[in-house]
Amino acid sequence: QVQLVESGGGLVQPGGSLRLSCTVSGSAFRIGDMGWYRQAPGKQRELVSSITWSGNKNYADSLKGRFTISRDNAKNTVYLQMNSLTPEDTAVYYCNAQILISNYWGQGTQVTVSS
Repeated sequence: QVQLVESGGGLVQPGGSLRLSCTVSGSAFRIGDMGWYRQAPGKQRELVSSITWSGNKNYADSLKGRFTISRDNAKNTVYLQMNSLTPEDTAVYYCNAQILISNYWGQGTQVTVSS
């Protein structure tokens, strides 16, 4: 049974940084694209960033330069380094992993940016 476990969320002041992690367990197959999405209250879930097995990265245009995605294939883990956070970044952040033709989601981790 595939599971995605996220960590690293929390409360941070504007201008601060957080690093999210997501580890995939239970997969017998190579993990394909991995990514982070977020959903703010009253808004639709949106793509933050994604990364392929080989390390090709994609970012939402509005987040380029502040967020950095990376992955460690040996650990089945994807990371999201978030810098210069603003209150508009407050949301639940979800990890996503594609394995063969299936799409898996983590339970979400809350990120709150507030003074």
